Amino acid sequence: MEPVARISGVPEISRVSIFHALNQKAMARRYAKEVGKKYTDLNLIVVHMGGGVSVGAHEKGRVVDVFNALDGDGAFSPERAGGLPSGALIKMCYESGLTEAEMRKKIVGNGGFNAYLGTNDARDVEKRVNEGDKEATLIRDAFVYQMSKNIGAMAAVLSGKVDAIIMTGGIAYDKAITQMISDRVSFIAPVKLYPGEDELLALAQGALRVMNGEEEAKAY
Repeated sequence: MEPVARISGVPEISRVSIFHALNQKAMARRYAKEVGKKYTDLNLIVVHMGGGVSVGAHEKGRVVDVFNALDGDGAFSPERAGGLPSGALIKMCYESGLTEAEMRKKIVGNGGFNAYLGTNDARDVEKRVNEGDKEATLIRDAFVYQMSKNIGAMAAVLSGKVDAIIMTGGIAYDKAITQMISDRVSFIAPVKLYPGEDELLALAQGALRVMNGEEEAKAY
């Protein structure tokens, strides 16, 4: 992340880069190969949607900003709360009687779809939507709304110069969700779908690039 992206508004708290790095970068490289260009020549917004979600701005081969996929900002996911109003969160911490571990579990594990609908399976949510469940429809639509806002924010990070928006992860198999997001964000750039993920393959491909001298090994 760029230094400017780490500023939160409270000096003691920094925004951090926690995202689905392996899958995001693998799908970005896959797209670059398919269009006959180098990953380092493209500006991409990569959207991972699974049990957790993350949206990253990839500028010429560098991830310059992300929405924290674990316990930070950004959209809620099947089991994570995403960004929350800080005042209400502080109040809950002091007044709910929950321990720190219980609060963390409420936000990471029992948040998102789980909290509202009692399931972390997007397929179950879509089934309920198709059966006319109004609450499931509202939560599904809110997920689409928040993901679309995150994508729009990353377009601003890239100054509107976006070559493509890539959607990946398990929820990218959901045609209704991907179509609804595409309808909101396709004005920014073309949308490409790569459903699922393969992090072991991404690791192997990274090692091969180092062995072939295409990039240097990095220590984190």
